[in-house]
Amino acid sequence: MQKRLTDWKQSPDRKPLILQGARQVGKTWLLKHFGASEFETAAYFNFEEQPDLKQFFENTKDVPRIIQNLSLVHGQAILPQKTLVIFDEIQECNDALNALKYFCENAPEYAVACAGSLLGVTMSRGNSFPVGKVDFLQLNPVCFSEFLSAADPRLFSFLESINQIEPLPDIFFHPLVDKLKMFFICGGMPEAVVALLEKQDTAKTQQVLQNIINAYALDFSKHAENKDIPKINHLWSSIPSQLARDNKKFLYQSVKNGARAREYEDALLWLSHAGLVHRIFRISKPGLPLSAYDDLSAFKLYLIDVGLLRRLSLLDPIAIREGNRLFTEFKGALSENYILQHLIANFEGNPRYWTSGNQAEVDFVIQVKNEIVPIEVKSDENIRSKSLTVYNDLYQPPIRIRYSLKNLKKDDGLINIPLFMVDYTDKLLELSNMNA
Repeated sequence: MQKRLTDWKQSPDRKPLILQGARQVGKTWLLKHFGASEFETAAYFNFEEQPDLKQFFENTKDVPRIIQNLSLVHGQAILPQKTLVIFDEIQECNDALNALKYFCENAPEYAVACAGSLLGVTMSRGNSFPVGKVDFLQLNPVCFSEFLSAADPRLFSFLESINQIEPLPDIFFHPLVDKLKMFFICGGMPEAVVALLEKQDTAKTQQVLQNIINAYALDFSKHAENKDIPKINHLWSSIPSQLARDNKKFLYQSVKNGARAREYEDALLWLSHAGLVHRIFRISKPGLPLSAYDDLSAFKLYLIDVGLLRRLSLLDPIAIREGNRLFTEFKGALSENYILQHLIANFEGNPRYWTSGNQAEVDFVIQVKNEIVPIEVKSDENIRSKSLTVYNDLYQPPIRIRYSLKNLKKDDGLINIPLFMVDYTDKLLELSNMNA
């Protein structure tokens, strides 16, 4: 992400930047760090903590005047190219959001970066927005490879060096599984990662994750429509039980007896726009583009982060000592959620899933350039399943992927990728094509 921010800074066509992402994924820290490392100064303004700032944007659209007022608050001059202007929680000031148009058109020499935890919700309400006048970047939770680079740089370097699809030596494989168990404890929320890696405190990690969950619940109450608040809470609380079934298709009846889709659609959209859940649709067939074959009546719902799902499910960290239980609990739901959040971070477009009646279900289907790749997730070393076989017989895909705790291997068009190598999927697909 640091490189993508640097590319934005150096772009000749730079527009004001909006950094999107759910609450607590590290947007504020990242922008402050970027400002300190890449600019002479960073001028930070938070519309939630400093509501009086809104007046600067209500009274004028003149950028020099806005900059003059902000400089007085900042305590020193805001300079073109030398100062990074950071607007945090910008969803709290729609006038500031609209003012980005005038920064883009009349003062592109100023570097402006914005963050907001509920920008997706704000934009979905139809408020005016400077379309075409801003750049976007999406910040996701920390991925496993980033976690590993801090937890064990030696193992990280080993994975980075892999350039063949062949089994990993046991001396690396088993420690990587252990590190993956640690990741399932904290997940990718930065504060939880720090609590586990730097403080080595699972109790603190538990509390951090619970605090994040509590903060989300407060957001429901503060920012959602009153009529939707109970429904959002019901949906959110139902996710672990939804994923604990063999058939993980979302059922409104599991939210509340008698619940109907139309009654909960607004609540579901709120969670999705807030970036807290991923809705994965079933496809009728694996055609290009995948979105053309969405069955909007059937979907699976996952959380943004495996650590949050574990905490919301009340699975105690002591499970790390119990073999592969962390991976297999809840019918493998934690492993599926882990894979899904990494696929979203590494590939364009949301994955889908595919079923063939009651005969087979392929966990995920992704579009990689113009190829459609079916994916199966196995949460243990037991990899027996007929679903990919059924899919293969019907569609003969050039490549198939299975994530599991088995070692790296390619056999007859099927790549078995260890769960801890999900971030290297694209690289492994390229190596597979090279060796085809």
